[in-house]
Amino acid sequence: MNLIAQKEHSVERRTSLSPLWTAVRDDLRTRRVARASREDLARDLASYTTPAEQDELDAILDRAEPHAAAEIRGLIHRNRVA
Repeated sequence: MNLIAQKEHSVERRTSLSPLWTAVRDDLRTRRVARASREDLARDLASYTTPAEQDELDAILDRAEPHAAAEIRGLIHRNRVA
């Protein structure tokens, strides 16, 4: 395969994979941001250390949307166990 044919083949392959790689890159970026947000939230939740603070947090979560509250309670549980 000569150099021009190799270059054309490379360009064709790159453009055919480009949407896939773009999707993968975007998905990874989204996952990294979400993970960083969860880690920040876990650190913030770990600062609720006194029984009064924990009771206040529980009261807040009782009024929150059930799915979100369950996720946050999971983070709190992992913090307390760790």
